[in-house]
Amino acid sequence: MTMNAAAPCARAPAAAPARMAPALVWLFALACGLSVANVYYAQPLLDAVAREFGFAESAVGIVVTATQAGCALALLLLVPVGDLMDRRRLILAQLLLLAVALGAVSLAGTRAALLAGMLAVGLLGTAMTQGLIAFAATLAAPDERGRVVGAAQGGVVTGLLAARALAGVLADLAGWRAVYATSAVLALLLFAVLARRLPRQAIAPARLGYARLLGSMFVLLLGERTLQIRGVLAMLMFAAFSAFWTTLVLPLSAPPHAMSHSAIGAFGLVGAAGALAAARTGRLADRGLGQRTTGVALVLLLACWLPLALAPQSLWLLVAGVLVLDLAGQAIHVTNQSLVFRVRPEAHGRMVGCYMLFYALGSGAGAIASTHVYARAGWSGVCVLGAVISLAALVFWALTLRAMPAQAGQP
Repeated sequence: MTMNAAAPCARAPAAAPARMAPALVWLFALACGLSVANVYYAQPLLDAVAREFGFAESAVGIVVTATQAGCALALLLLVPVGDLMDRRRLILAQLLLLAVALGAVSLAGTRAALLAGMLAVGLLGTAMTQGLIAFAATLAAPDERGRVVGAAQGGVVTGLLAARALAGVLADLAGWRAVYATSAVLALLLFAVLARRLPRQAIAPARLGYARLLGSMFVLLLGERTLQIRGVLAMLMFAAFSAFWTTLVLPLSAPPHAMSHSAIGAFGLVGAAGALAAARTGRLADRGLGQRTTGVALVLLLACWLPLALAPQSLWLLVAGVLVLDLAGQAIHVTNQSLVFRVRPEAHGRMVGCYMLFYALGSGAGAIASTHVYARAGWSGVCVLGAVISLAALVFWALTLRAMPAQAGQP
């Protein structure tokens, strides 16, 4: 059921946009990748951070959780603002503040300073990334929205996976702090490019105050069935995804593998290949095949935990499992966003903010749960946890097939 009680968008209706130039699509993908990478740099560095700040192995997941808490705050407080003001100016302002936050993390001297910096990085990195996706969806023509969102989301997933490889190399060369210092410089360079290339957007008089804008998000959460169903699928998928990537560094850095940060981070590049293979799933959603794509992807997500569980015996099985994990995860996420954006195109900022709240909850819970499970049951326990979460997602999808609104699946 679609609720009409949500307040109207701040912008006046406009003519259907022209098809987006390929160069602009690539720019959105690049910017999304660079901004979201900041949220995930910490995962292959957890062992080094734990040693320097004295975190126990079972508690070091709090570093990732602090970042995810920043993500949740961004989705609640910052991302919806894009429905009220010019997204271009908002994105550029957030990017400058992100550079400051990254510099603060690189200089952190205490646990409190580290966690506060990670919170700020999650807040600003997420706000900017999701603002870019909503901006791209707004600029895209309706019949290419799935393709454009898929390209932008391909940049996101490639960025978050490649972040692990970059973080590993820089950490081996100059220590974990160099990762965040380098990213601060990259953020400033990206600011210069976006300031020149992002399209300008006329600011219409606002029809909502900030408090009413935030309140309308709860109306959307309570009334939009597509958002509810796709949000729960995102929460479960990202919990499984986070469970794997948060703990992967722990068994690979310990004997018998004893891999360097560079070698561990390279698995992120393997995952990026799987993610890129799924980048075109937005086109399937444009053709009305979103539900079928979701079902196939959820089956793959469940199946990938078998080769991942056998990773201690064979790194080749780990490679295969990572490819399938990221292929499935990307396919689900792109399809989710394509369907969510289709239901309420006049409220992209609020819709993506609501949807990604489910993502933040899943990622944070997966990070905490997986490190606790690893401390007690090792890598096999983590894989069982991931498989159980994936099975729950598949069962939920099957039970809600008939509950999805018809317009969400139409081409």
